[in-house]
Amino acid sequence: MRTYQLQSGAGIGALVQTDLASRPLGPRDVRVRMRAAALNARDLAFARGAFYNPPSHPIVPLVDGCGEVVEIGDEVTRFVVGERVITNYYPRWIDGTITPAKTAVSFGAQLDGTLAEELVTDQEGLVRAPASLDDRAAATLSCAGLTAWHALFGVATLLPGANVLLLGTGGVSIWALQLASAAGLFPIITSSQDDKLERAVSLGARATVNYRSTPEWQKEVIGLTHGLGADLVVEVGGEGTLARSLQASRAGGTVVVIGRVSGGGGISIEPGALIGGAKRLTGITTGSRALLEDLVRFVDSAAITPAIDKVFGFGEARDAYDYVAHGQHFGKTVIDFSQ
Repeated sequence: MRTYQLQSGAGIGALVQTDLASRPLGPRDVRVRMRAAALNARDLAFARGAFYNPPSHPIVPLVDGCGEVVEIGDEVTRFVVGERVITNYYPRWIDGTITPAKTAVSFGAQLDGTLAEELVTDQEGLVRAPASLDDRAAATLSCAGLTAWHALFGVATLLPGANVLLLGTGGVSIWALQLASAAGLFPIITSSQDDKLERAVSLGARATVNYRSTPEWQKEVIGLTHGLGADLVVEVGGEGTLARSLQASRAGGTVVVIGRVSGGGGISIEPGALIGGAKRLTGITTGSRALLEDLVRFVDSAAITPAIDKVFGFGEARDAYDYVAHGQHFGKTVIDFSQ
């Protein structure tokens, strides 16, 4: 089968296409013919060597993917041949609260991932794909979609009309925008580019802020929420944005940290910023299979079509990596195996 391999820390330039023999099935394994995969910031981090506990040998990269079950082991009960499936980011995190054991391995980081014509994995590592989405769109749920869902609905209790602040127009933020809009929330989104803000409005953004022309964007957010601040902030920036995100959140509000695009260190937070307003600061990492199944049901019922910025063919995988690395994408970047 055709596949790609990459050594953690070797850089995007070390991504190589090769041919490998198909793996034999264990009794609880499922063989999936992959049809599409999507890229995330974590895949760039793996390439750069900035990812937790990678193996010392090259593996198949990428965690997001959608495909068709073509073979099952003798003890498989969750799937039948012909079903469309997507990967569960952490195949051992089925339900409940997070533990080190549940998040010890993920596809494309410690286990072979989705950038291959076939994926063989234990049946617990898969979820049925949304019936309403094609393969390209379904391939975007496992990381960005699940992280956005967890941030919005797994941390705080938000009622329709709640103000949600989303930073930037990358994969998680745009997924969160579409989910928030479908759930009747009031999404506010930031970007440095007005054309991206216009696209965000077409996807349901109720208010926008250009953080380049408005450096004190947290004050603008407070004004847009009638002096209250956001009920919840999906914080993707880290070092360069966290302090402002806290200021932009309302008394009793929540800031959910899911990324560190602007860096991960050197942040000074005054305890009073949390105590005085009874604010909550929490971090998350994607989520469980149960949360992913909840997301699939919501996507189908709300008829959400994820925003895909650009599609590359299987032979253009390195170009797809470069495209995401330059940070100009709006929503998701996908690799279609049929191209």
